[in-house]
Amino acid sequence: MVIQPFTLHFLQQLGKHNQRDWFAAHRQDYLLARQNFEDFVGALIAQIASFDPGISGLRPQDCLFRIYRDTRFSKDKTPYKTHLAASFQRNGKKVHNPGYYLHIEPGGNSFIGGGIWHPFPEDLKKIRQEIDYNLEEFEQILRQPAFRRRFGELTDEEALQRPPKGYAADHPGIAYLKMRNFIVGHEMTDEEVLSPGLLKQITGSFALMKPFIDFLTRALDD
Repeated sequence: MVIQPFTLHFLQQLGKHNQRDWFAAHRQDYLLARQNFEDFVGALIAQIASFDPGISGLRPQDCLFRIYRDTRFSKDKTPYKTHLAASFQRNGKKVHNPGYYLHIEPGGNSFIGGGIWHPFPEDLKKIRQEIDYNLEEFEQILRQPAFRRRFGELTDEEALQRPPKGYAADHPGIAYLKMRNFIVGHEMTDEEVLSPGLLKQITGSFALMKPFIDFLTRALDD
């Protein structure tokens, strides 16, 4: 299963003509691109489920995001997203749990990710507590050579400037405790997206992420 060139081409053209009239005239092209992406997501679910059984019950429609933008509170009133995306979480994308993410967008803007973005305040407290109690285990996950080669260092541009309440500034894990998002990932070129090896590449990346996902999931399950 591969991402077809016409899928990237449609998204590229949508970026140039992000208007309802154009989209209506090219709706058949959109349906073809979406079907290609949906088929790829279905194949990816099967691959993820081979090492993360919690994903096995998902269907592609449980994972895909709509292409229609919510413009109610945005200055950008363009009606459509210029990417296709899917989130793979136990119990589906509507559950705000740690999971895997795939984003396809032409121009070198495609990427995969994993973890949790903007957790609820109570969930963030649980994650920080889990890191506090099990810092050595968390660091071992992040320091695995294959993990670091693929994803680099865990960072967060939205990290707090000061230690969160209840944690000292000299805590050995303070850099992680200041974080508000726990995400790893890597970008993909258009050539990689269109490569026959994409499914295998993404599967390998998600398999490397699983201990990180498991740690975050355990924090919220406790």
